[in-house]
Amino acid sequence: MGILSKLFKKPKTDAVFETTSPNGRLKIVFVIEHGEMSYYVRKDDKIIVKRSTLGLELRGERSFEHGMSVVRAFNRQFDETWEAYWGEEHYIRNNYSETVIYLEEVIKPARLLTLRFRAYDDGVAFRYEIPVQPQMSRLVITEELTEFAFNSNDRSWSIPAYQPDRYEYCYTEKPVFDLRDSVHTPMTVLTTDGFYVAVHEAALYNYGGMTLKMNKRALQADITPLSDGTKAHVSLPFSTPWRMMIVAENPLDLTTSRLMLNLNPAPREDFSWVKPIKFLGIWWAMFVGEWTWALGDRHGATTEHAKEYIDACVRLGISGLLIEGWNDGWEGDWLQNGVNNKFLDPTPDFDLDEVCNYAKEKGVEIVGHHETVGFVDNYEEQIDNAYKYMRDHGVKYIKSGYAGSRMVINGQREYHHSQLGVMHYQYALELAAKYGIMLDVHEPIKSTGIERTWPNLMTREGARGQEYEGGGLTPSHTCFLPYTRLLAGGMDYTSGIFDVGNPTKRIATTVTRQIAYYVTIYSGMQMAADRPRFYEENFPDLFEFIRNLPTSWERTLPLVGEIGKSYVVARQAWNSQDWYVGGVTNEDGRRVMLNFDFLEEGSSYKAKLYRDSDDAHYRDNQLGHVVEEKVLRRGDKLEVYMAPGGGFALEIHKY
Repeated sequence: MGILSKLFKKPKTDAVFETTSPNGRLKIVFVIEHGEMSYYVRKDDKIIVKRSTLGLELRGERSFEHGMSVVRAFNRQFDETWEAYWGEEHYIRNNYSETVIYLEEVIKPARLLTLRFRAYDDGVAFRYEIPVQPQMSRLVITEELTEFAFNSNDRSWSIPAYQPDRYEYCYTEKPVFDLRDSVHTPMTVLTTDGFYVAVHEAALYNYGGMTLKMNKRALQADITPLSDGTKAHVSLPFSTPWRMMIVAENPLDLTTSRLMLNLNPAPREDFSWVKPIKFLGIWWAMFVGEWTWALGDRHGATTEHAKEYIDACVRLGISGLLIEGWNDGWEGDWLQNGVNNKFLDPTPDFDLDEVCNYAKEKGVEIVGHHETVGFVDNYEEQIDNAYKYMRDHGVKYIKSGYAGSRMVINGQREYHHSQLGVMHYQYALELAAKYGIMLDVHEPIKSTGIERTWPNLMTREGARGQEYEGGGLTPSHTCFLPYTRLLAGGMDYTSGIFDVGNPTKRIATTVTRQIAYYVTIYSGMQMAADRPRFYEENFPDLFEFIRNLPTSWERTLPLVGEIGKSYVVARQAWNSQDWYVGGVTNEDGRRVMLNFDFLEEGSSYKAKLYRDSDDAHYRDNQLGHVVEEKVLRRGDKLEVYMAPGGGFALEIHKY
């Protein structure tokens, strides 16, 4: 008999344990039958996820798969409300039921395994925990056997995994049975019974990111491998990330779930120094060919240009400036030469001391830029000194980049979302916290809610953004994001491009849609991505919305939406009675009816509506827009037109 068997009652190789959500409607059920582990999920009387296998394969060891027994289980209830430092909700309730199941092998060496299940009203989650035990101190995981057994005809929305551009692909809709290759999470499924389920993970540390791939019977967790083909090398005790499923009865309810954040622990230190920000950037001018990242006659990141942009920040009421191309290493084919990037060496035409001092005088924050091109070995040799260098110059924000199909770590080419990639991103984040630096990470590992624990992680890219405009995006793309990628947290979409008709990067939106993005796509660092003259000279009326917009929200209320077709959301400003509403549509024009039941009873509100003109179109009339002032009260209704590829924005201020 093993350790746990001696402590508790006779082991069970056949048993069923239910974990029921606080409202009693959602259950995750663990089943052990003849020593084999599985689970299923049901809501009310409907099975959402059928019997699905659980287990881990190990190198040089028997798998945690067969011959398991339950020797003890306990249940508990938990209910708290926690305050966020910033985000889409100021106060978040964390209310769940939990079942912890201790397992032991029935034959020697009787190794131990724990499964922890949680049920919330809006979803379920579980993870594997491997405790310290005499016969094992380290192990190598070669496969995770976790399944998600949906009906084969359930509809899914996903992007492909293991591709050169990481997460930067357009979403496609397929029946589950047609998912031939691995796909990234969050993956969203519409079941044949009408439930929406988003499969993702939370609290990803020291492990490969989870993708999903069909085996012979179900979707299986396909953990991103290391270059040696294994999935993770770990020391005990060890816990895998949470495998989580948001469960909703309509797509809008998916977007209000805070399950991922709740599965992460509270921060262990004070992060009151963390502040969201809006910023301009020496960035888009390079994309349209006006300036360059590399040195030359058209170099963008010069001292002169930086000071001009700082002055523009002051005039426009924007508190930060991103400067890309400031450092040595952009010459030639920078995607291949990233090993040469230096993060403490400004170019000869950029005086960092002068720029930072000028910004400080003007009250403007500098957003530094570290493009690693995925050469992690080169970056980690410099990162500690580079962060200190930024801090010593008063730079509190950094946008980092990892362009390139793979990372170079320990001399090997690794996936960004392999265990080693995950560990690097975490190392950079914790080091940034040490130096009081907030991060905007591009080409990142996907978000799994760790920003609750590390609030200096302000935003990520991790999806196809506006740099792909000019043919790589359609209007439907940002109508998929709220129900897929954005379920994993904020995204730096680089919104606010008003030069929509530029022949170099023609934008497939109306100009009004560009300001709607600031409400529909949350980010703790929001970029006004175009050149200042397009805000000041061309569309000062639309820019007023960007200037007024908060960067954190008291609460978020989705109003209208359907996956891939539209999304309309209202957000209440942090510690305020003001509201902001944004909406986007796909290639089809549509009218939406807004109901203002969320306003305070008995109060009047001054509102300004920024909408597409009746003849606007993302192809033929991108600039057509109307700005209207209105008075609103609780219970009022307002019909708003969104042109094909268009959108609207509405700001509401209490009298």
